[in-house]
Amino acid sequence: MHAPLVISPRRRIFVRAGAAALATGTLGLPGLVHAAAGGPVKIGILQPFSGGLEALGEQGFQGGKMAIDEINEAGGLLGHKVELVRADTRTDPKTAVERAQELIRRDGVDAILGPLTSAERDAVRPTIERAKVPLLYATDYEGGTCSRYITCFSALPAAWVEPLISYASKNVGKKLYLIGSDYIWPKRMNEAVRASAQKNGATVLGEEYVPFGIKDYASTLRKIEASGADTLVVSVVGADAVTLIKQFAGAGLKRKLRVLFFGFSENYLAGLSTQESDDIVTVSSFTSTLKKPEAADFVKKVRERFGPQTIVSNNLYAHYNLMRFYFGGVQRAKTADKERVTDAMLGQTLATGNGEVLLRASDRHVDLNTVISVAKGGSLDLLQDVGRVVAPSQCKKA
Repeated sequence: MHAPLVISPRRRIFVRAGAAALATGTLGLPGLVHAAAGGPVKIGILQPFSGGLEALGEQGFQGGKMAIDEINEAGGLLGHKVELVRADTRTDPKTAVERAQELIRRDGVDAILGPLTSAERDAVRPTIERAKVPLLYATDYEGGTCSRYITCFSALPAAWVEPLISYASKNVGKKLYLIGSDYIWPKRMNEAVRASAQKNGATVLGEEYVPFGIKDYASTLRKIEASGADTLVVSVVGADAVTLIKQFAGAGLKRKLRVLFFGFSENYLAGLSTQESDDIVTVSSFTSTLKKPEAADFVKKVRERFGPQTIVSNNLYAHYNLMRFYFGGVQRAKTADKERVTDAMLGQTLATGNGEVLLRASDRHVDLNTVISVAKGGSLDLLQDVGRVVAPSQCKKA
């Protein structure tokens, strides 16, 4: 995974129309007593609510809960109430497996929204595939997942890297130093950065991966300064990234290098001063400051539900919309039968807070719209609206 972001929904007219459509019909759930007896459709929300990534876990929960609340307020899904069951992975793959098993065996969920990290996703995959329960994964990640039972609302490297490096080579700098956390997502992202840099006439002058929990970047910052780079490309995640940016700014390096930051969002702005965050350039599928009516409507709707200080992030946006894709699959199938919904989800389009997106049949990934933004004065300002980016299928052809 990348512990990061994605946000947005559709305009209210779509919410009202879609919710009304989903509230029609009848529900049959063969093999599940609670559903067969007219009980609720159950959704497990499997997120890290402790262990270090709880802020992102809560945002994923908020996205899923809002979609569920909207359906229930409109009369339910095919006339049945949707019930959520909350489960904490503790930011730990082993615990994620245990909680997934409980959701399936004890709670009888019809689908699971989550988890967050790639390690958690890969750990629960065998459980999901054995039980044939739809897993709805809404974190930007390194790519490569191909499973009938895993559907991804995730920005892939191809969707983010080429647009950002192409923009940066023209407007920011061409001498790059790459720094990431020491795990799979940054490494895959930087493989794509190297290829894109070569294509766009840029040069990679250094590449480094740092352990989780690092507190002192002094030696790394000296190497960055000595490299001659004019652009720092960051794929460090979480609190470690905040530490990096604070020390980078404190060392006076903002005068010498610009920063491109994969995964930067409103979440990070809250932990940085404007002096530290200003001029960071990032790429995402949604920002809360997009000047589009549907984006403003989504932000308003989130804050009316969860409070005026709620961070409306890309992560909340992704979980909200992937939950809606699942509801659309149930409505299409006219049942919550897992196999039929798994098939019916594919090929849907959805109006979101950043335009229409498509859930493609080739690999169960969503073609997302991409924006490039810059941090200014504690918010993200649009630099380029890239539009829909179609990444290669994650399922290899036989």
